Amino acid sequence: MPYKAVNPFNGKTIHEFADATDTEVDQALEKAERFYRAAKKQPLSERAEQLEKLAHEFATHNEKYARLLTTNMGKLISQSRSEVKKNVEFAMYYVKNGARALQPIQYNNVPGKEAHVEFSSIGTIMSVEPWNFPYTQIMRVFAPNFIIGNPVILKHASIVPECAQAFEDACKIAGISEGAFKNLFVNYDQVDRIIADSRVQGVALTGSENAGRKIASAAGKNLKKSTMELGGTDVFIVLNDADLEKAVEGAAAARLNNSGQVCTAAKRYIVQSGIYADFLAGIIDEFSKRKLGDPLDERTTLGPLSSKRAQQNLHKQVSKILAGGAQILWGDPELPQGPGALFNPLIISGITPDNPMYDTELFGPVAQVYKADTESDILKIANNSNYGLGGAVYSKDTAHAKEIASQIETGQVAINQPLSSYPELPFGGVKNSGYGRELSDMGIREFVNAKTVLN
Repeated sequence: MPYKAVNPFNGKTIHEFADATDTEVDQALEKAERFYRAAKKQPLSERAEQLEKLAHEFATHNEKYARLLTTNMGKLISQSRSEVKKNVEFAMYYVKNGARALQPIQYNNVPGKEAHVEFSSIGTIMSVEPWNFPYTQIMRVFAPNFIIGNPVILKHASIVPECAQAFEDACKIAGISEGAFKNLFVNYDQVDRIIADSRVQGVALTGSENAGRKIASAAGKNLKKSTMELGGTDVFIVLNDADLEKAVEGAAAARLNNSGQVCTAAKRYIVQSGIYADFLAGIIDEFSKRKLGDPLDERTTLGPLSSKRAQQNLHKQVSKILAGGAQILWGDPELPQGPGALFNPLIISGITPDNPMYDTELFGPVAQVYKADTESDILKIANNSNYGLGGAVYSKDTAHAKEIASQIETGQVAINQPLSSYPELPFGGVKNSGYGRELSDMGIREFVNAKTVLN
């Protein structure tokens, strides 16, 4: 598997890394096991201090780390800086709250008995992560597990190798204990071998549904606990009484941020008929303001897709959607000329359940619009999907918006704002969007021994 950094704006190869050898894999597992054993005797506060130093390293050198995001996968430089900042926030949440989340919980409901559940580490965690948020996807796994005392071995996406290596280098600079984190440029056969190793006790993956099925199968075969975050077809619901300006602004941001390459991006706008025409005019206006270009240029407002392969794949998906009877309401479906992976934003309607691409996640700046007369129709469209990761509801009646949100089959819903992740809140989905939760106190308890002590 070639681990190669290619600038997606100009197609130029930056750097290619050698694949990890089986010997390097064995060494990583041995060092991880040594860290795991040593951490059992180490005060949690010492690891919290190390994690804070890692956060400080990213905070102090934001521009250095941000630039790698932009050159490896095309994120706008302003959004890259924001990701590095959020990376710091994820780490600092567990610095400040990790110990409290791992405090024993009392269970005194058995007459004449006392009991508590205590939380402890279980072993090495294999982390398989995607390219769209190269640092924060690592940190949301590493930070809680490091606080617990579980070492993490990373297999990152092959197109962001400089980011993967930079995270490991940052750990070394911060003085993170040897064995606690290791980036390996491994292939999937090696991943399977790592998962099968008895020292590995958990598997965390964020990626496609197909990748999730393969990795979850390997974990299940070896009786290893796993968490899966597998993307979605998130809905962005706009009711008749919504604040139109706020809804339009949120809709554009929720679909076009990171060039639409976000698991919780607004993939499907479901708009009530009374406000549909005005909403459509609004998002067309917002989409038309986006300027395609070099993501390192501060004037650019829409960068390329992550790779030429991603560009070609999305183009094929759009072609299938149109062949299935859908129509383009706005935008040019032809690919921009040049060696890079630029993609024109599109707004599409008329996607019916019999369209071969109806329930497919489109990872790019392509919005689907649905008109619905009643709230019953809205919910029918929203829940007619095999995915359930996130969503949003816009209405001036916040209480009613929450009632609608409660009926959407998804892991998280935002009210009158685009969905975003916060370290304080659980993140994850249902159905084919996966299982398990990251972040918050729930995230730190995914890979623990929850031991009951009865006396």
